[in-house]
Amino acid sequence: MKMIWCWVFLLLTANLNLVWAHINGAGDQPLAKINILKTSLAFHNSITITAQPVLLGLKGEDTQWVTVNFVNPNPSLDDWVGVFSPAKFNPSTCPPVNDPKEQLPYICSAPIKYKYANESSSGYTTTGSGSLRFQLINQRADFSFALFSGGMSAPKLVAISNFISFANPKAPLYPRLAQGKSWNEMTVTWTSGYDIDEAVPFVEWGRKGDLQHRSPAGTLTFKQNSMCGSPARTVGWRDPGFIHTSFLKNLWPSFVYTYRMGHLLSNGSLVWSKIYSFKSSPYPGQDSLQRVIIFGDMGKAERDGSNEYSDYQPGSLNTTDQLIRDLSNIDIVFHIGDLSYSNGYISQWDQFTAQVEPIASTVPYMIASGNHERDWPNTGSFYDTKDSGGECGVPAETMFYFPAENRAKFWYSTDYGLFHFCIADSEHDWREGSEQYRFIEHCLASADRHRQPWLIFAAHRVLGYSSDYWYGQEGSFEEPMGRESLQKLWQKYKVDIAFYGHVHNYERTCPIYQNTCVNKERNHYSGVVNGTIHVVVGGGGSHLSAFSEVIPNWSLYRDYDWGFVKLTAFNHSSLLFEYKKSSDGKVYDSFTISRDYRDVLACVHDGCEATTLAS
Repeated sequence: MKMIWCWVFLLLTANLNLVWAHINGAGDQPLAKINILKTSLAFHNSITITAQPVLLGLKGEDTQWVTVNFVNPNPSLDDWVGVFSPAKFNPSTCPPVNDPKEQLPYICSAPIKYKYANESSSGYTTTGSGSLRFQLINQRADFSFALFSGGMSAPKLVAISNFISFANPKAPLYPRLAQGKSWNEMTVTWTSGYDIDEAVPFVEWGRKGDLQHRSPAGTLTFKQNSMCGSPARTVGWRDPGFIHTSFLKNLWPSFVYTYRMGHLLSNGSLVWSKIYSFKSSPYPGQDSLQRVIIFGDMGKAERDGSNEYSDYQPGSLNTTDQLIRDLSNIDIVFHIGDLSYSNGYISQWDQFTAQVEPIASTVPYMIASGNHERDWPNTGSFYDTKDSGGECGVPAETMFYFPAENRAKFWYSTDYGLFHFCIADSEHDWREGSEQYRFIEHCLASADRHRQPWLIFAAHRVLGYSSDYWYGQEGSFEEPMGRESLQKLWQKYKVDIAFYGHVHNYERTCPIYQNTCVNKERNHYSGVVNGTIHVVVGGGGSHLSAFSEVIPNWSLYRDYDWGFVKLTAFNHSSLLFEYKKSSDGKVYDSFTISRDYRDVLACVHDGCEATTLAS
């Protein structure tokens, strides 16, 4: 009986932790469990750890599996192996210790990943011998593997492995495409170890089979003092390398282009990436098949099972892999906030860009800002929380391009053929009278609905409608102050669909205005729709969010699972909406909109153009 109550207590504790993770936005970043500054040294000649192969990427690979063998005559269940990069520990980078009685730290940076030693075999605690496999990506520095006893809270370093590295650690890697500021411009952003005083970055590109052009690239990075707090400014800091962006202009509509990133070294030699390809954007208003993917809150996961990411971002790899499988049927992707969930552990941004590379190198990967990218006290974010782990938006703004006028203000508009997108930044004030409110109205008003009939609004937090458990507890079924200012704009400019993340589930409303359904149809809308359909699509990968027990009458479909939305515009008059689960890629909710241009112009409640009786 005592054992049963113990399990009940553990389950309740786990559920409460998930609840508070959702409310506070913190979650349990696996690397945050390690109290690395409290590491003590307990080396012994009988304890060994080795890694092989020593040199990685000999055939140009940017990822490779490594085998780590270790022997510990005094094994325990809480022994663990951490992967460190750079390989050499540098105590000089540790923060100062104020208490003279306190031991100076030996290790000042968290590992980039870890595994428990007993994962190697069930007999580890008996034999003391183990073997683990890690999948490493090229992160511009060498690697070492450290064996610890004493668990995470008071780790004891007992052995350090030999150093291993990639053959070309500075190679140009992980390209991510994004729409430029005009429809016929594509941007290519990538990461390398080359500063501009070492090599000149550029992109070689052209239509498939045609003469190739070279376009220069700008180079950015960020430093530790750009971070706003811990862990990003302390144990989570890792040099991000150099971020390059090139602008490929005057593209022909809907043509396939090939490209590769290059660096011209000072000795005249060239370093090349792999060759990639993309299809350019259609001309605004072009009548063709156009397919859009939208989701939020995906995060990253480890294919080697390290870091317990199966608990932290359980659906991330399913979503990623499902999109990769269907990539030939996707034209553009919108990841609307909470991208990597690095939460101040900068090494995880490389891991995230590597995970999405098959997608982001092929189609534009457009992003929005979420609380885990931006929020930190006293830094100008609308929410005074510590959800970004001290990053305060800097890594996201630097690692990815988006066509905003001011990169620190994450709102922008972009066109894709028949679609006009208005991407808001819910981490800055959006209320009436604010700078962002003026942008949102201008963005919605500037849509040419004859050429681009499908008008889409997106933000990270739920500025519209959600029957999430905690929104239900508050009684508003929305982010506080969410829709009060914006709903009149959605109605006035006849926004078709508004998308949100933040809440980790899926939900679709009826066409709605002022908390009231304005269309009785559920799956086939034709003619004048009368209101905006609101969709929560925050089940990209992070731990799921519970629904309220109360089901509002405007909630048409709810799903407690991981998934994403696919929009397919067949032409100016026909749109298909599909919600797909990440686990199998099958459609679980859908609707269509069929209408003519006159239906878009038609008068709706609080959305009528002014008229006059004058002849």
